[in-house]
Amino acid sequence: MAMNEGGRCVSADIAAGVTPAAALFHSLADETRLRIVQRLAAGEARVVDLTGALGLAQSTVSKHLACLRDCGLIDYRAEGRQSFYALTRPELIDLLAAAEHLLGATGHAVALCPTYGHPAQSSQPEVST
Repeated sequence: MAMNEGGRCVSADIAAGVTPAAALFHSLADETRLRIVQRLAAGEARVVDLTGALGLAQSTVSKHLACLRDCGLIDYRAEGRQSFYALTRPELIDLLAAAEHLLGATGHAVALCPTYGHPAQSSQPEVST
């Protein structure tokens, strides 16, 4: 989901027209959010832990965490002045494992999709006619 100026994933107008399944997969379509979810699958983490692990600015991580929280995929617990983020649904780990299995079974064809992935680089030179 694209973040707007307020740091939200989608506006209310957009959210009204998006099915829950599309919203779920759209929230996971961003590489940074997916990396955050993958890290949280290993256990809870603070923003400082995530910025170090991902090599991103605190503001960037915080905006993506807010998006994932808005989607109900993560939440946090406060301990003193620190917040510890964690996945809210263990089924999300199963979903990521299934996606990994699917990518392996398709030979990563989804990643090479010309519409949504990175176009395949041909190892053979083009022949002009």
